[in-house]
Parts: sequence; structure tokens; C-alpha cells
Amino acid sequence: MNFETINRGFSNTFRPKKLSIGAVVPIENYANSSIPTMQHHLERVKLIEELGFKALWIRDVPFHVPSFGDAGQTYDPFAYLGFLAGQTSKIALGISSIALPLHHPVHTAKSAATIDQLSGGRLILGVASGDRYDEYPAMGINYEKRGELFREAFDYIRKVREDFPVIENHFGMLKGHVDVLPKSTAHKIPMLVTGYSQQSLEWNAEHGDGWMYYPRNLYQQQHTIRQWRELMPQEYSKPFMQPLYVDLQEDDDFRPEPIHLGFKIGAKHLVNYFSNLQEIGVNHVAINLRFNTNKIEDTLNQLAEKVLPHFHME
Repeated sequence: MNFETINRGFSNTFRPKKLSIGAVVPIENYANSSIPTMQHHLERVKLIEELGFKALWIRDVPFHVPSFGDAGQTYDPFAYLGFLAGQTSKIALGISSIALPLHHPVHTAKSAATIDQLSGGRLILGVASGDRYDEYPAMGINYEKRGELFREAFDYIRKVREDFPVIENHFGMLKGHVDVLPKSTAHKIPMLVTGYSQQSLEWNAEHGDGWMYYPRNLYQQQHTIRQWRELMPQEYSKPFMQPLYVDLQEDDDFRPEPIHLGFKIGAKHLVNYFSNLQEIGVNHVAINLRFNTNKIEDTLNQLAEKVLPHFHME
């Protein structure tokens, strides 16, 4: 089955029975620190677009929580994507993922639609309930209610795509006499649910436009994807994506060794692994080079030369 046609970023990144490859920003090695330097970040974003990566992905990390161990790109995700939208022209702009309960949905919806408009329809919005406990009391929000708040925020973002919407929930009341602008380039912003986000898989399959899940062994991931596909509507399917930490070695024949949520690996074995992911139904992999030991530019060029051509999509 085909995927639903939404915006340009969604359609260019996700194709049925095909695997595409993106990159997680910051594109740098910061294995020994939870905070990246963000040096050369713009040059590397432009480079991955030029080399043919289909999407870039940034994260929503409102607070630096040292115990969590990763401050992400440090910049506000929407402000940063707005900047990158003006510096790029083709690559999809992905967020993985906005913790919906920590933001008022009108701000999320307005920011997302703004970036979608300014980028010519390239935004993909990952959404999640959030799993860093410390952020909730810091914002006066009940951690235990994050599942309910996630659903209400999700519904709010969907409804403000309408003209003069009527909404009443925890986040406020709209009675149809005020509107939220701008509207997205398509009939909605594509929203991919991360993990379960305190919901059932059935809810996520019905409401989300795709699913972001975590790396698992091939057998487990195949089972997970099969469960997801069985819940699809009759008229179309929905994409499945995952991240992967990669430490790419100069030796193409270097056999994979496990690292955190990924592999230390040579290009030939990475192609084989990605081919297996494509076979079991993974539609996109977001490569994270945080633990990469070689020079980042060399690694990106090596990926573009030896890996990306095997997963080329027009």
C-alpha cells in the first residue's frame, strides 16, 4: 500500500518498501560530553543535503539534565529549524521529537506551520509524551498526566489546521471566533509518534502519520513492524523509522561491534544491515554520529559514496 500524500518533506523521505537515510544534528563526535560544541554545524547540514541525505533530525531538550546524558543540539528546535530552513532547499526538516505536554499546543502548531511554510513543505514533526522526569516539575506540569496531556495537545494541533476551530480541553478554549495562522502547506502537518508516548499502539496507528521506534535486533524489530502494519487503515499504510548510532570505520570489511543503540561497523556490513532493515519494513534510518571516531566530513563522504547509493530514491 502507498503512504498518504502529505507535504514535500514527508513524501521525499518515506516510500513504501524503501529505506531512506537521514542524519541527527549535531553532526559531531561528543562522546565524552553531554553537550556538543555545535562547531561547523551549518557547514555539515549543507553538506548532508548536498550529499543526498533525505532528512535531518533535531531534538527537543528544554533542560540540560546531566543524568540524561545528552543535551541534543542545545538550540531551541523551532528557532533552529527556522534558521536551517533558510539555509537549505531540499532536505526534510525533522524534529524527533517535541514533548507535547511541555509546550502549549498553539505555540507548537504555529511554529510548525511557520517552518513548513518557510521551507516549502519540508517539515516532519515527531511528537512524544516526554520521558525526562525532571523537566515536568521544573515547568509545573504533572508527570503522571503526560499521557492525557499528549492526547489533548495532539488533538489541538490537528484541529487548528481548520479555519476558526472549536476546541475545549486542558490547554484552553477556542469557540470558533479566533483563528491560528499560518496554516500548513498541506492538509495537515505530518506527525510521527515516538515510542508509545503513553498511548496504545492502536491509538498511535489511528492518529499518527508514522511511528518512530528504537533500534532492536532484526527479529524483534520485524515483529514490532508487523504489529504496526496490521493496524493500518485499508486505504494506505504509514511509515516506520528508527535512529541508529554509527561509528563508521575506514575498513569497509570491519565486522559490526555493538555500541550504544548501534554499531561500530564497516561500510559493507552497514549496507547489508540497512538492506535487512529495508526488507523487514523500516522506511527511514536517522544516523547519529555522536560516537563516531573518524573525522566527521570523511565519514559523511564515505557514507555518501558507499552506502547512500544502495538506497537511492528519486
